[in-house]
Amino acid sequence: MRLKPRPLSPHLHRLQLPRLTLRHRLSALSGGLCRPAPWRRRPISFFCYVLSVSGLQPLANRVALYRSFPTRFVSRAWGRLNRVDLPLWLRKPIFSLYIWTFGVNMQEAAVEDLHHYRNLGEFFRRRLKPAVRPVCASSCLISPADGKILHFGRVKNSEVEQVKGVTYSLENFLGPQRRRSDDSSSSSFRDLLLSSPGNDLFHVVVYLAPGDYHCFHSPTDWRVELRRHFPGALMSVNPGVARWVKELFCLNERVVLTGQWQHGFFSLTAVGATNVGSIRVYFDEELQTNAPRYRKGSFHDHSYTAACNQLVKMAGERGVVSADGGGVALQKGDAVGEFNLGSTIVLLFEAPRDFRFNLQPGQRIRVGEGLGSL
Repeated sequence: MRLKPRPLSPHLHRLQLPRLTLRHRLSALSGGLCRPAPWRRRPISFFCYVLSVSGLQPLANRVALYRSFPTRFVSRAWGRLNRVDLPLWLRKPIFSLYIWTFGVNMQEAAVEDLHHYRNLGEFFRRRLKPAVRPVCASSCLISPADGKILHFGRVKNSEVEQVKGVTYSLENFLGPQRRRSDDSSSSSFRDLLLSSPGNDLFHVVVYLAPGDYHCFHSPTDWRVELRRHFPGALMSVNPGVARWVKELFCLNERVVLTGQWQHGFFSLTAVGATNVGSIRVYFDEELQTNAPRYRKGSFHDHSYTAACNQLVKMAGERGVVSADGGGVALQKGDAVGEFNLGSTIVLLFEAPRDFRFNLQPGQRIRVGEGLGSL
């Protein structure tokens, strides 16, 4: 004899409806982060979920609360912790937990033995085997880092999207630019960067998760003329947070490298994040990031074009780059710098209007893979 399920009483219905409504509301506020996440993604998902619970308050209050967190202090403390040598017996359990949590592929590491890494910093900055990141020869532009493509396309109205639907000002991001002597009628900041009327300005954003390879490389053959360092906040650049905070990339500390490639203006920007206050550029020993004090809105320039003829030995795997009176010459695939955890790389570049990206939003990409072609 089959038993029919008992219908829920009206009292239970009344109890369940508010719970379901709240659940849907939290899911909408957190961009779907209320749904179960794989265990390896639970720490980041939990962080975003905790922030989303405060979504019952106005958005402005949530952002103000988050921006009040002492992220620079936390990042400096994290940096000191990274430099503490671990006992030999503790290295494997600690690193294994990190590998399991963030899905690190240690088979690609130049040294797979976990006992080799004395501290967390050495593990984060681990080198890869030479053959695991081949450079695409057929593409004029390659990915500078392992990560996820957040956004790409043409720059419109001097505004750039950090994630879909959330923009930041190009001028606030790069800082003031010198007006070309042959162009006194530029109508926008974007036009100041273009050297030819037949070209357009493009951008691509690559997000490095904590489990990704932490070094970044030269995306093309180009010459770096200027380093501009913007001290700033160190908020998380996780896409879930980037949807909340307008102009997040302009608020965070960042190092902007600008120069020229075969088609005109080119820039690579390393954006800092929580626990990633330390941004290192191999050929620039003067660069110091995440200082205890800074003046809001300030930036510091260092010109490479004033350098005398010399060779700058890079600490990366690609050998030597040249620095002369015209700047620092980088070849496609050269190791440029590193983060201490995960973060974001933003490329802004001038190219002919028929340039096409070979990408999909949200796709995973690795160093050396092609971004687009002419």
